[in-house]
Amino acid sequence: MSDQAVLFERKTAGIAVVTLNRPNVHNAFNDVMIAQLTNCLNEIATDEKIRVMLLQSKGKSFSSGADLNWMRAAVDNSADQNVEDAKKLAGLFHRLDTMPIPTVVRVQGPAFAGGLGLVACCDIALGAKGAKFAVAEVKLGLIPAVISPYLAQAIGASAARQFFQTAEVFGANKAKQIGLLHEAVDSAHLDSTVTKVIKSILGNAQGANRACKKLIYEIGSQVSEEFRADTARQIASIRSTVEAQEGMSAFFERRHPQWVEEK
Repeated sequence: MSDQAVLFERKTAGIAVVTLNRPNVHNAFNDVMIAQLTNCLNEIATDEKIRVMLLQSKGKSFSSGADLNWMRAAVDNSADQNVEDAKKLAGLFHRLDTMPIPTVVRVQGPAFAGGLGLVACCDIALGAKGAKFAVAEVKLGLIPAVISPYLAQAIGASAARQFFQTAEVFGANKAKQIGLLHEAVDSAHLDSTVTKVIKSILGNAQGANRACKKLIYEIGSQVSEEFRADTARQIASIRSTVEAQEGMSAFFERRHPQWVEEK
């Protein structure tokens, strides 16, 4: 397997395919993946020949979000280093959200926590019916800070109130119902659905597609640099707390955290 955390391939007809490539850890993102994915997106954004981007991942999981080993180790960094680290993650989601071309995401398996942020930042989200989803941060004593503006915009305030606070796992049909997925199809039909959507995009005028992306961003809720910095400070602060450290330790030790009553 390639040691690249992110694979990038230019296809014919102006298609760019970006693949998360850490299947052994459920495509969880660490500092290496964040940097590689951000650089990849920046390269695509400046290439006038690319007309549409497909985001996908290798393995059974789409993405479990941030790598907890990486987050737990970051506690030993200084407060400023922690904030700068979190800003890079916030910058990744902003870059994906503001891509100048249409973006399609293929969700073949579980997408948890920050993995949902990647899905929410893409224009068209297509998922397999067997995929599972969860805004799981509060189970670990964390909060979905940097993904919150994109996810809340995708699923709406009412669903955000529920899933941000319950951390419950929900399926593809529910994800479609609340607006996270645009289509939920059988796994056998996922690739053909992706192909159909990309073909439809390529049948349109490239300049008009780019203008539509700009228009959608201008009429939507723009996420300011100041707000992104604030969400980065929030996640950097909370992951250093005793509660967050207990939550992550409990996860690795396969036990309930102290706030869960034993039955």
